[in-house]
Amino acid sequence: MTGKTTPSATDTAPAAPKKKPVPTRKEEPAPPQAAEKTLVPEHPPATEQPTAPADKPAPVPTAEATPAPKEGDLPPAAEPQAPAPEPKPEKPKAELPSSPVSLAVEEVSENSVTLTWKAPEQTGRSGLDGYVVEICKDGSTDWTAANKEPFLSTRYTIQDLSSGDKIHVRVKAVNASGASVPATLEQPVLIREILQLPRIRMPRHLRQTYVRHVGDAVNMMIPFQGKPRPEVIWTKGDQPLDTSHINIHNTEKDTIFYIRKAQRSDSGKYELTVRINGAEDKATLDIRVIEPPGPPQNLKLVDVWGFNVALEWTPPVDNGNSEIKGYVVQKSDKKSGKWFTALERCTRTSCTISDLIIGNSYSFRVFAENACGLSEKAAVTSGVAHIKKTKTAYQPEKIPQRDMMEPPKFTQPLTDRTTTRGYSTHLFCCVRGFPQPKIIWMKNQMEIREDPKYIAMIKQGVCSLEIRKPNPFDGGIYTCKAVNALGEASVDCKLDVKVPQ
Repeated sequence: MTGKTTPSATDTAPAAPKKKPVPTRKEEPAPPQAAEKTLVPEHPPATEQPTAPADKPAPVPTAEATPAPKEGDLPPAAEPQAPAPEPKPEKPKAELPSSPVSLAVEEVSENSVTLTWKAPEQTGRSGLDGYVVEICKDGSTDWTAANKEPFLSTRYTIQDLSSGDKIHVRVKAVNASGASVPATLEQPVLIREILQLPRIRMPRHLRQTYVRHVGDAVNMMIPFQGKPRPEVIWTKGDQPLDTSHINIHNTEKDTIFYIRKAQRSDSGKYELTVRINGAEDKATLDIRVIEPPGPPQNLKLVDVWGFNVALEWTPPVDNGNSEIKGYVVQKSDKKSGKWFTALERCTRTSCTISDLIIGNSYSFRVFAENACGLSEKAAVTSGVAHIKKTKTAYQPEKIPQRDMMEPPKFTQPLTDRTTTRGYSTHLFCCVRGFPQPKIIWMKNQMEIREDPKYIAMIKQGVCSLEIRKPNPFDGGIYTCKAVNALGEASVDCKLDVKVPQ
């Protein structure tokens, strides 16, 4: 450094315009000459140096000419820079939805495949617009959209596929910012028919006899299973059905049997067959169309005695295609002409009508009843039952007389009692005998007569003697004597009257 000359300001390259240096510490900013002094501190500023001769080239400053800053010295002032431009506001980043999850195949047929999946975990601020399903044949890289517009359902069926093809499937979630990373099935899907044996699922209420009234509609739906779509065959008595009267509508999963107005002739057993390539399943449907029965036949009066009538008849010719449950028997008094039910449901073809009024005349009629109700008409007796008055002589029954005479006998004796002076007491005993015995009360063998201190009573064989407010003098032996024409009897007891201390 000492052997080299500091180049003058005129010989050096043009310097950048001087600006205020950025202060590195809290000291005051240095004057403009400070920057030059830091280059060569031991010499005066370049402006005060004499100008170098023109014939000698100015020496080029090297790295050695710049002394390294010593410890404790201020670092050189940084070269001033132009002010940085203000940052522009950034556009918000697009938020794409995440991929759909749990993509799976639900069903495959010979020309379609049904997919299911779950909504993505993130849909973005703008929300989800829908999904796009894309397919690609195995071995190709051309993906085509299966749906024209996005849809929000998480289930989709791709139609019009060729049987035997292998296709790759993927699903994208779409929002206003764009489409998500697709969710793709790991394995290609083979488009083929999944065979399923035919099976009829007969409803529980059709496993029994299906009963309808004449004129009612018959409407039944019977589901079944099977793939490919099975052939459905209805027969009755091994003969095809009359489609002008019975309507049959078949779908892939059920068959509907419909009759607008049922007739008695529609009753019978119908056979349903579901068949696929030789495999089949059969079920039998029993339909019974019923109506009210006809009237009973051959109703007649068999016998009339006292206030009773016996009737007999035969079952109706037409039972209405239903079992006869019973018969309703009615009677009519010729005086009033009104019909009253005598028997509500008689299960036999004969009966006895009682409690008829003597002196009246009666007609009778019988209705037949089945599950549909009573017959429209009734069988009426041709004759009239006259309940005649009969003369009867009343003879009272002779009852042998029984000897009821009995001497007095005590069934319950008197019992000894102890009482306190001033407290009334009672003596009781029971006696029987016929004729009713006379009761005599005695004290110490002395008959008690009309004394207000004593009250004697007898009721239904129970004898009682009330001693009102006794004194010690009233104590002693009391006797009850019963006397009638056949004899007498007596019982005794002792009464003790104590004086309180």
